[in-house]
Amino acid sequence: MAIMERGNTQQARGQPREQPEQREEPRERPAATPPPEERTLAGTLADPRIRRWAWRIGVALVALVVVTLAAGGRLGITAAVLVVIVDVVRRSRRDSSIPAWQKSSAAERRTEKQLRSLERNGYLVLHARAVPRDDEGVSDGRIDHLVIGPSGVYAIDSEKWDKRLPVRTLSHRKLFHGPFNKKDRLDEARWEADQASRIIGGQVGFEVPVQPSVAIYGPSIPWKVMRVRDVDVYAGNRARSYLRRRPKILTDTDVQRIFQAAEKALPPKYG
Repeated sequence: MAIMERGNTQQARGQPREQPEQREEPRERPAATPPPEERTLAGTLADPRIRRWAWRIGVALVALVVVTLAAGGRLGITAAVLVVIVDVVRRSRRDSSIPAWQKSSAAERRTEKQLRSLERNGYLVLHARAVPRDDEGVSDGRIDHLVIGPSGVYAIDSEKWDKRLPVRTLSHRKLFHGPFNKKDRLDEARWEADQASRIIGGQVGFEVPVQPSVAIYGPSIPWKVMRVRDVDVYAGNRARSYLRRRPKILTDTDVQRIFQAAEKALPPKYG
């Protein structure tokens, strides 16, 4: 969901620091470098993914032993497997590439999970990117998910709306959620995509169209994909199919080049 904000979000630029008077210090002997195998082991143990799997395996072994003693080996193996599956599913629902101190919404996490499965199809995704930046580094908006793939470039905003209110359109020009006109929300999504297109195009040296879209969770959406005020609107659980069923227009080289330009020109909104 885009966030409109403007303010002093950057630290003030400081004055150049005075250089301290240089003094000769006795040279210290360099610390001994640990053997390569020690560094590898330490790095491996420091990896949170390794620690997470070690914890899962430990709990699974405990479940295996306890259930085997109580009900037999076959049920013990089943219990151990279930422990691992449950923990993987639980963490996948919580995990996000957005920094933990700025938690993504449930809608954003659900879209992010769908987009992960598209990576093997050549899609690359940036989450929570700021657009645009002014001279002070301040941004006015945020694209929840910037997707670059064989079918083009997309700015997807994930929205959680009250499921009790119906969603309807009028002549492809107006979008209503119950009695509320969502014109401003659509205009904002289109503006963000236009800014991203301009900024990325300036980096790569050619036009890069960015299609804005809004993935809505909550209320029932009575269509597959509807373009309203040039913004694609669809149910949140259709985000993956929305991208996959489009014709291929970019080569792998194009995708990589646009992704690298976007990653450089559109900084993370948080962190």
